[in-house]
Amino acid sequence: MEKLGSWSFIIGLAIAVLVGLFTEASGIIVTVLVILGIIVGFLNVTDKEVSNFLIASVALMLAGGAKLDMIPVVGGILVSVLANVVVFVAPAAIIVSIKAIYELASN
Repeated sequence: MEKLGSWSFIIGLAIAVLVGLFTEASGIIVTVLVILGIIVGFLNVTDKEVSNFLIASVALMLAGGAKLDMIPVVGGILVSVLANVVVFVAPAAIIVSIKAIYELASN
């Protein structure tokens, strides 16, 4: 199971970046990224990593709102890559957040 989580992260990040660089994400790609993000959320983030993961996720999602498309030449590519990465990370962040809330509420 540990390898599934690791491979899900690597594959999800690779898909997000490559699709962002070379094409637009289709419904199938978005679905794959969401599924891989859910797997990562369940399998990859340990109890010790929850805070760091959630802080990094929030920072990444906030960066997704930046006006990067104003950067000449590479701005559009950056926006596309970042949008795909956010689609991949957001489900993982939701899963990790729910797990953290459950852990806090059960104590």
